[in-house]
Amino acid sequence: MVSSQPNVEEQQLFADTRRRAEERLPARELLCEAVIGSGFLATVALLWVLDPPGSFAVAPAVICLAVFMLASRVRFETPFGFTVATQLAFVPLLFALPGPLVPLAVAAALTLARLPQVVNGEAPAQRLVRSLGNSWFSVGPVIVLAAAGTTPIHAGPALLVAMFAGQIAADVIASTIRNFIERGASLAAQLRDAWVYAIDFALSVIGLVIAEDLHRSPIVSLAALPLLALLAFFARDRAQRIESLIELNTAYRGTALVLGDVIEADDGYTGEHCKSVVLLAMDVTARLGLDAETRRNVEFAALLHDVGKIAIPKEIINKPGKLNADEWKVIETHTVEGQKMLNRIGGFMQCVGTIVRSHHERWDGGGYPDGLAGEQIPIEARIITACDSWNAMRTDRAYRTALPYETALAEMQANSNRQFDPKLVAVLLELVDETEGAAARLSQPEPVATQSGAHTETSAAGEGAGWGAPRANPTSVAVIVESIGAADGGNRDARSV
Repeated sequence: MVSSQPNVEEQQLFADTRRRAEERLPARELLCEAVIGSGFLATVALLWVLDPPGSFAVAPAVICLAVFMLASRVRFETPFGFTVATQLAFVPLLFALPGPLVPLAVAAALTLARLPQVVNGEAPAQRLVRSLGNSWFSVGPVIVLAAAGTTPIHAGPALLVAMFAGQIAADVIASTIRNFIERGASLAAQLRDAWVYAIDFALSVIGLVIAEDLHRSPIVSLAALPLLALLAFFARDRAQRIESLIELNTAYRGTALVLGDVIEADDGYTGEHCKSVVLLAMDVTARLGLDAETRRNVEFAALLHDVGKIAIPKEIINKPGKLNADEWKVIETHTVEGQKMLNRIGGFMQCVGTIVRSHHERWDGGGYPDGLAGEQIPIEARIITACDSWNAMRTDRAYRTALPYETALAEMQANSNRQFDPKLVAVLLELVDETEGAAARLSQPEPVATQSGAHTETSAAGEGAGWGAPRANPTSVAVIVESIGAADGGNRDARSV
């Protein structure tokens, strides 16, 4: 069925397909189209040699071709392109033309139907070459007829079904190869568009009824026009809904980017830190193979995880000394304040708000604001917590330099299954080993020199982690992480690592 509410992955594919339709074909796609188009022409040439076309009645063929061109303008958008209502005219065309001429007529009709868009500047002329690849579906029925040594008018039910199966097979093979080469689309992803063949089958039945009377009364082909008009209405409505959905997603993304800019303007370090966390978190989601919706939520939540700091008074954010207990309670509200901001935007940003609320929860239940533990914490929040901590330790601040790679690595390992989800820590460390580990091992930095009292922060799993809290254990992940949203102020005398 045609989904009235495409999922996140499909929404992204719709937007990408629309963007591509307005662009020139890249070299890779041009080569792909050249191979697919050449294969189409070679196959048609072989069919011509094996079964040379004979004479045919011009009037039925011309009318069927005209209706086919009109039908090809009735496009239902799909994630990987579009499907058209041409089956209403294609079936009669099989009865009107000799087999080898049908694929050529289809390719010519698709090209002519696309030409107005090229002339109006809506599509580059290069895109016309795709008409050959789009015509592969017409080869299947012709091959079946050639193998059976008969014509459609003499075909029985079994042969007609075989012709339709041949059409599907040719189309699936050509489109699968094209989408894999051009867009890296898996077969499973493409099979989600299989509903189009059910519609083709239904339209084929109507087309077959028209075809049976075609030679007695060629004008019968025009009987498909009222149905085409109705389908055009539905296609236009679907296109408008998809357009609205893409525009809404663009608005959400724009809002998130604006908020990201506000964070950066409010505190340059926090803004850059959030962007770095986005990149690392997205690498983790890719390595985990998470679905498109989860990846999207991680991306937005990572960018905006500290947006609530905007609501925290600057005299607390920029306080040069220790925070007292009351001030620390105010700092802790930034997760809830961030959720409130995002909830006001609405839509899927409310899901992002829930993640932002939970990004200071701990695997062992000692975090805030809700004391969630383990898998009660959304996986998106768990990913951001780990990436947030790693980036905080590995970046320079005004009051300290970045921790050495091995030190940060040891901290993440020590607090796995305490502050962090152990499975996510394993994936994160695997990733950073590939990017930072080799360089760190080559440079072999000296251990961080410390002075008396320099390592007095609470450990990542310790009680009271945060500005102004009791501190007893060395090299705190928690304190460093908590410090990233506190601008450049906060408890600098206790964060000398």
